[in-house]
Amino acid sequence: MFKKILVANRGEIACRIMRTARAMGIKTVAVFSEADAEGKHVLEADEAVAIGPSPPSRSYLDIAAVVAAVKATGAEAVHPGFGFLSENATFAKALDDAGVVFIGPPTAAVAAMGDKVESKKLAKAAGINVIPGHIGIVKDGDEAVAIARSIGYPVMIKASAGGGGKGMRIARDDDECRDGFRGAANEARNSFGDDRLFLERFVDKPRHIEIQVLADAHGNTVHLGERECSIQRRHQKVIEEAPSPFLDAKTRAAMGAQAVTLARAVGYRSAGTVEFIVDGERNFYFLEMNTRLQVEHPVTELIMGLDLVELMIRIAAGEPLPFKQAQIKAKGWAVEARVYAEDPERGFLPSTGRLVRYRPPVGEGIRIDDGVYEGAEISSFYDPMIGKLCAHGATRAEAIGRLAEAIDGFVIRGLSHNLPFLGAVLRHPRFAAGDLDTLFIEQEFGRTFQGNQPSGAIEDVLLAVGAMVQARLARRESGRGEAFGSWVVRYEGRSADVDVELDGDRARVWSKGRDVVLDGPWTAGQTVFRGTYDGQPVVVQAERSDGTWRIVHGGAVIRAKVLSRRAAELLARMPPKAVADTSRFLLSPMPGLVVALHVADGDVVKVGQPLAVIDAMKMENVLRAERDGRIAKVRVPVGASLAVDQVILEFDDTP
Repeated sequence: MFKKILVANRGEIACRIMRTARAMGIKTVAVFSEADAEGKHVLEADEAVAIGPSPPSRSYLDIAAVVAAVKATGAEAVHPGFGFLSENATFAKALDDAGVVFIGPPTAAVAAMGDKVESKKLAKAAGINVIPGHIGIVKDGDEAVAIARSIGYPVMIKASAGGGGKGMRIARDDDECRDGFRGAANEARNSFGDDRLFLERFVDKPRHIEIQVLADAHGNTVHLGERECSIQRRHQKVIEEAPSPFLDAKTRAAMGAQAVTLARAVGYRSAGTVEFIVDGERNFYFLEMNTRLQVEHPVTELIMGLDLVELMIRIAAGEPLPFKQAQIKAKGWAVEARVYAEDPERGFLPSTGRLVRYRPPVGEGIRIDDGVYEGAEISSFYDPMIGKLCAHGATRAEAIGRLAEAIDGFVIRGLSHNLPFLGAVLRHPRFAAGDLDTLFIEQEFGRTFQGNQPSGAIEDVLLAVGAMVQARLARRESGRGEAFGSWVVRYEGRSADVDVELDGDRARVWSKGRDVVLDGPWTAGQTVFRGTYDGQPVVVQAERSDGTWRIVHGGAVIRAKVLSRRAAELLARMPPKAVADTSRFLLSPMPGLVVALHVADGDVVKVGQPLAVIDAMKMENVLRAERDGRIAKVRVPVGASLAVDQVILEFDDTP
């Protein structure tokens, strides 16, 4: 067994690999860029080596720098995690040449399967069901359009190298195909150092289901069942689960058999994932093989009771797998939600900043894989994922319920995040029914998420907790110990009268004709209320700032003013505050870098026309005109670094 391994990655996956290595008694080496000098993975490693500036191309993607770090520290093996160099055959060969073990598949398998075009050719030759498309590299946007017309729209434009939603676009017409080709190529170049693209037919109502495989160097290849990964946004997975609520035993066995066949055909060794698109009739088509650990591997670990990282390390050290296919049995259900630093109210654009407060949840069946800590900085240079929150239960309903409750109690402050959105997805009737496809988020939530409009039981809980916390705060501040109070809760353009009677940790609440009891402790400054509402367990976040409560539960967020009846009457008489008019300006919706400007001073533009392209966290974002008009002045040059709401250009509103 290795005595020391280097982890060629950052963030949560680096921390997760180090956790297993530590349990195995193996020393670890971290590598880090300038932006990550105080990263959690650096603090958790036994040694750490600086490998370059913040941009990935000059640090985490710099093969020579990583190999030099391996040699300098005497590491015997390297685990690449996912992303960055994890599917880079040149990197795997450089380690081979240096006499260092790559904790992953053989170099030939990385080259064959890491290239999405070559993998399709090999899969087809091995008798695997392959999705219709153009199996070859597309040279430019014009060729992409010609191929798309021959395949038939809609098509998927995909990077030949890498994954994780980077370098992917759906195109439904010629214009989208040309724009998508350029954007996908740029993203792929920035994320993987490889801008080669190919096209394939986009399947209607597709499910994204993948099979986890394991293979050792002694001829044993097995699969560990499937993961349902259909809840995606911009082709990046958001919520994953194992097993799939859609597959039957026959389809599961057939997909598992094809995954094992492909792994054997390429001489695979280590952990890998064979990804399929499945249609509504359970026909399945090979998409690609990821020759690495997947982001969503914890759900497989939870239902199988295995540690995939440990198995990868043991396989790399020459050990045989400790089980055969017939011995593999799943237990229960697991669901994972990816927690991102992003702003759902701004179209899920990346958010940067310092984690002023960070309190991940704990509880039965709950697992959190993260790479941050309270006070850490979320940089614009890397993927905005904060961590992965997972729940395991005996049934799908139990796992979903545990995960939803954990999300309600997950406290993140200092930057925008997607926790309320995740809670809304988990409580959506279609999700509960397992009625999923890769367009679920687009169909049910659109391109932005303003928070679920509270209604029914969730609205009742939000109102009751809002009035209860205000009543307890008022009693504490007054020092008079009033047990009863009448309040007006004003929220999201609505208003409700609520009466509250306090008795220790119990609060009796009358609202909208209902009389319920909230039972549970809460004191001023406490962010999370854990207790019961009408006898049922609830977890609600309630935090006050500038006289306004932000109350979160069940995917719904309300910003409420809780006032005494007298204060509410006085407020109603005050004139409304005027809102600043920013319609003349194009504002940056996120921190980022201006990579392209498509207009100049004096240009006339039409609705939908591209104006600028902003790069943030390895994703390109095209800003388009929301109205017809003329450009008065472009305020920033290409290459400028932007802050949120910084003016990019100004429209001429002269009649």
